[in-house]
Amino acid sequence: MRIQKWIANAVCGVLTGAALLSGCSKKPDEVYVQADSESESDILQTETMTEAVFWDEGQEETEFKQSERDVQWSEYFDGLNGSAVIYDASAGEYMIYNRELAAIQRSPCSTFKIISSLIALEHGILDPDHSIRTWSGETFWNESWNRDIDFYEAFRASCVWYFRELADEIGQDKMQQELNKLSYGNCDISDWEGRLNTNNNNRALTGFWLESSLAISPKEQAEVMERIFGTGSIYSKKTQDQLKQVMQETEDYGTNVAIYGKTGMGKAQGEVVDAWYTGYAEAEGRSVSFCIYLGQTDGKDVSSTKAREIAVRILLQEMEW
Repeated sequence: MRIQKWIANAVCGVLTGAALLSGCSKKPDEVYVQADSESESDILQTETMTEAVFWDEGQEETEFKQSERDVQWSEYFDGLNGSAVIYDASAGEYMIYNRELAAIQRSPCSTFKIISSLIALEHGILDPDHSIRTWSGETFWNESWNRDIDFYEAFRASCVWYFRELADEIGQDKMQQELNKLSYGNCDISDWEGRLNTNNNNRALTGFWLESSLAISPKEQAEVMERIFGTGSIYSKKTQDQLKQVMQETEDYGTNVAIYGKTGMGKAQGEVVDAWYTGYAEAEGRSVSFCIYLGQTDGKDVSSTKAREIAVRILLQEMEW
């Protein structure tokens, strides 16, 4: 009866799209949805209440209420085709701008460096204090990559060759197990080498997470951040603290809010098609996970830097810390 009840609730969660732990999900049609500021006013403050169930064999079921609230944040995007998702675990509430786009899975690009770092740190594959990797001597387009580099520098410089090597050390089996555990988007690492990425055929600069087989939605990104850093995290405090150290925003915004995040950007035929900033923020004992996504927008400058700027503004101006 317990299992039957769990299955029934899980099916309900999939149908509503609001269960926090929904498992690896199939990549839907790749469509960009341009936000309509007029229609947003009609759905502003609309809430959907759903019931989710967390259950593992040998544990008790936990039922809770969570809501999804559509928000009118078009002013932050200034005509950019984008979406924002903030999940407030303490309130059990999602705040979502452009719900349709928030559900579409796209390549995570360099935001996946959070995940490869998490796995390597948790399993002792990576020791941040002894993490220098030797540069091959190949000249890359990003000058900051053309040297021996350690974990902290590689993360902040988004050094692809460093994390390509780290992914190979983690290995396909462990990577797949950990993505399944995180319910990370479609969990598809089948294109391990990244051959589907038509922008680059350099083995040192390609991978399943770069415009390839792996895909995740903005809503799923926020959920994954909650699984990593939230109160129910299965990861060690040491691993979380090491990740926070490398992810923390260093700019002083004049507040007590700590923001931890990672940018990511992908191109197709020379055009930016995916730009991200995703992470976690906390202050005064309260925390939220978040994701900002920008898709291709004609006549607009789409970048991960812009996604980061939008995220910081929303977190500081819209959240009641």
